[in-house]
Amino acid sequence: MASEKFSLLLPVYSGDKPAYLERAFRSSVPEQTQRPDDVVIVQDGPVPYDLSRCIEAIVESSPVPVRLVVLRENRGLAVALETGLDACEHEVVARMDADDISLPERFARQMVEMEAGLDLIGTGMFEFADEVGTIVGRRVPPTGQSAIEHYARFADPFNHPTVVYRKAAVRKAGGYTDIGLMEDYSLFARMIHTGARVENIPDPLVMYRVSDGAYARRGGLAQLRAELRLQREFRRLRFTTPYEAVRNVAVRGSYRLVPEGVRRAAYRRVIATGRFARR
Repeated sequence: MASEKFSLLLPVYSGDKPAYLERAFRSSVPEQTQRPDDVVIVQDGPVPYDLSRCIEAIVESSPVPVRLVVLRENRGLAVALETGLDACEHEVVARMDADDISLPERFARQMVEMEAGLDLIGTGMFEFADEVGTIVGRRVPPTGQSAIEHYARFADPFNHPTVVYRKAAVRKAGGYTDIGLMEDYSLFARMIHTGARVENIPDPLVMYRVSDGAYARRGGLAQLRAELRLQREFRRLRFTTPYEAVRNVAVRGSYRLVPEGVRRAAYRRVIATGRFARR
């Protein structure tokens, strides 16, 4: 088991459900074979009474120290994560969302890899519906520095709720920026671009809740504008070639405008698999 200490960063906002948050926390702290050494919960704006009580109960009953950081207004995920990173006590930080579930060996396996010299490591995920036993999909990320770098030119090579990273590498890349629902992809691409040592464990070590509207939120004009902004950023950094930029706008941009049912199928068959990235 790894000896390096690490923090857990968990953002919460008004739309999160108390039962999901409690399960996410329990799976990521007391049920882990290697627990985080401290937890930072960032409350992104006002939350309903029952969610507030759930957060209080977590802070009071946690077997490891928990720091609650409250933002007076809802500022969005990028700001919440940046604020939370500043509050994390340790250099190594693990991410977790308030509605997912970590499998018991997650951090033990990731921290061994981090101690070997990595700056960022993710894992595979099971996708599940509201019932935990209902597995609806599995995301297997690319492995190996070269394959991950190649894949990143088309799609996010990491599953955001699964990652563990070093704050220094995040800061070197410029941290999180507000860019639609792709603040994680933007950050990870910039981390790769600035020399971060990265890897994925292909095994699913997190269960990702696929809620109603998950694919609807990925579409629309706002997400198309965010996609175009992301692709401009990649070209400005010369992270992508002109051909890759045109391909990405054509494939990923079109994906934002198709009906939700088509978007769901396209994500599973093209975007998530990086099929175009391998051409």
